[in-house]
Amino acid sequence: MHDYEKLGIFYLGRVQTPKGETTPEWMLLESRDLLTHGVILGMTGSGKTGLGIALLEEAAIDGIPALVLDPKGDLGNLLLTFPELRPADFLPWMDREKAARPGLSTEALAEETARSWRQGLADWGQDPERIRRLREAAEVVVYTPGSTAGRPVSVLASLSAPAEAVRQDPENLGDRVQATVSGILGLLEVPADPLKSREHLLLSALFQKVWSQGRDLTLEELIHLVQNPGLPRIGVLELESFYPAGDRFELAMRLNSLVASPSFQVWLQGEPLDPARLLYTPEGRPRLAIFSTAHLTDPERIFFTTMLAQAALTWIRGLPGTSSLRALFYLDEIFGFLPPVANPPSKRPLLTLLKQARAFGLGLVLATQNPVDLDYKALANAGIWFVGRLQTDRDRMKVSEGLAQALGSAVDPKGLQEALGSLQHRSFLLLTPGQVPTFFKTRQTMSYLCGPMTREDLRRAQESSPPTTATPTASARALQTPPLVEEATETGGKAATEVSSGRPVLPPEIHQAWLPADPSAQTWKPVFLGVGRVHVEDRKLGTRADRELLVLVPVTSGPLPMDWSSALESGLAPARLESAPSVDLPCEALAPSLADPHSYVRWGKEFADWLYRTQKLELYRSPSLGLVSAPGESEGEFRARLAQAWRERRDEQIAALQARYAPRMEKFKARLERAAEAAAKKEADLSQQRVNTAVSFGSTLMGALFGRKALSVSNVQRAGSTWKSASRVREEERQVERAREKLADLQEEGRSLEAQFQAEVQALQEQVDPIREPLETVELRPRRTDVAVRLLGLGWAPVGPTGKPAWRV
Repeated sequence: MHDYEKLGIFYLGRVQTPKGETTPEWMLLESRDLLTHGVILGMTGSGKTGLGIALLEEAAIDGIPALVLDPKGDLGNLLLTFPELRPADFLPWMDREKAARPGLSTEALAEETARSWRQGLADWGQDPERIRRLREAAEVVVYTPGSTAGRPVSVLASLSAPAEAVRQDPENLGDRVQATVSGILGLLEVPADPLKSREHLLLSALFQKVWSQGRDLTLEELIHLVQNPGLPRIGVLELESFYPAGDRFELAMRLNSLVASPSFQVWLQGEPLDPARLLYTPEGRPRLAIFSTAHLTDPERIFFTTMLAQAALTWIRGLPGTSSLRALFYLDEIFGFLPPVANPPSKRPLLTLLKQARAFGLGLVLATQNPVDLDYKALANAGIWFVGRLQTDRDRMKVSEGLAQALGSAVDPKGLQEALGSLQHRSFLLLTPGQVPTFFKTRQTMSYLCGPMTREDLRRAQESSPPTTATPTASARALQTPPLVEEATETGGKAATEVSSGRPVLPPEIHQAWLPADPSAQTWKPVFLGVGRVHVEDRKLGTRADRELLVLVPVTSGPLPMDWSSALESGLAPARLESAPSVDLPCEALAPSLADPHSYVRWGKEFADWLYRTQKLELYRSPSLGLVSAPGESEGEFRARLAQAWRERRDEQIAALQARYAPRMEKFKARLERAAEAAAKKEADLSQQRVNTAVSFGSTLMGALFGRKALSVSNVQRAGSTWKSASRVREEERQVERAREKLADLQEEGRSLEAQFQAEVQALQEQVDPIREPLETVELRPRRTDVAVRLLGLGWAPVGPTGKPAWRV
């Protein structure tokens, strides 16, 4: 099989005739076509899952990441890729009951399966090397919200405030608030009408208030806010009239029961639900992020789907527009999430994605057994339809009428209904606006299909996958910093620290501030606190950045109280500083210099010098694309952006290549068809001439041999005519030979044109891989005038056991 993987082409199978006969022609789909969104329809057993997995495999090979919602547990099979195709690879996934029926051992069944899988791949032009490319191209991870069977994902540990761009957009912020509140209330099984439900209106007002200030929110804080909202009224009604305290307490208790539930604690663990981090590894490698929700209850499943869809919506709204496919959002068995009549919390964000996502490069693919499972607005936003076997004549009639209405006069409802009735297992009809409907049979997947995977199956499958290092969050990075005090004394015991129960009295010139404490805090440690601003700029690169740092430095009672080598960047935004302690903890003793206002004057100069010497901005630069990373962008994030830029450039080059070669191909095709027709006509004329000559010569010979006279005058005349006819045959043969030579020359010209085209294709394929390209480092440093000290004072840092930082970032 030709290597189309780098050209944005998905290999899905082979074209079929309307009668179901499979042809040698490949069924190829341009990746960009999925920007119009797709729908896969098919009853159980139609091959719908196989087609979905094939789509995702092709996306992975092309470097396109995907968010995959898997309510049934089928798509975890993407973990089962075996490049060596050894029986031992298949053995753990053999069905013992299936082996027992034909009297086989599981080992024998594994050998038979490995052999048949290898043969099946070969029948579809695939080999083990292609499986290896699939494994190397993208990482496959199965996340299990509410469970540790796969990789856990944190949905509610921190209801993080949206980015500033989202907060500044009232519509965007409103969508985020509504989806989050609807999801939480849906989980509590509380009616969640955004216009009528007082629970929804109250929680929305609380989220709007907290998030507008740029503050994160936890469920624990939300419970306290429900009881004491700090809101005088909701709309025009007084709070107590609209939602009395006693009723609010009932809502708080329901939220508290959720938080207190041992099973719910798993929802608070794992990676945050952030598509920017889920779609790529820390190194920038694309990822198929599969969210298995088969183990969840219906309310939990709808809650998670709502949160995932809203996270995707928030993510794309911060991206630049593109005409290339950036990522896929694949939703298997969409039943219940996007119904035509009901209004579950998941419906609004999914409909909004279908309307807006294509402009940002996100293509949605929805799979379902029945078209009546989907809202008509969703169906109207789909541009690609894969229709497989349907259960009943009524289903086929509805689909045919709906597609005829959506796709226009190119589709005949009656003919389409008859065609759908003839579809077999793994056969689909592809319909797109303005294109002739195409029948095709799906290729064999490279992933082994063992059926729905249980939580134990997922745990076993992921144990064999290589571990991936997650990018630490800001709070995690803060907790990885060195302790603010020594962990142990020379004797091995804990360091002795003088602790006072009261706060010291200080001169009014000394500014004091407290860092927000987390539950592990045990004492308040006095430190020098400085807030500085650093500006760096490079006009040539078009880069400028301003950074504000909150720096803490331990101060001792020795002759050199300040050691700037132990300065610690807190990771905390200066706006998070508090003017009073948030919790009552003992305070450690104050070094004398911290109580002297003159010390801060000296330290201010040292702080400015420290900022100038230590602060720099390191950026990455791609030699092949000439792009430079943005300030604060990690290497993995930059490589992901490079991959998208490379894909956009590749798509433009492919379009240019197609535009350049299309007219030449059309002209050549016309010439080749004329030459072939001329050669065929010459062949036919020569064949007829040979028949006529043979008949004439035979008549002459028979008359001469068996007639009354051995050589009559008429026979002599007839023989002369026959010899003339034979001369014409020889001339016809020469013309046929010339026609054949011309056809052969044209065919050689065609091979030359194809070789030229393939050479240019190969040049595109051999471009630098943005995931593996060595990056250059660009270092920008501030000038002295670009450094400013904004705040100096005494900081009170909460510390836990062994002096580890215990503040909330």
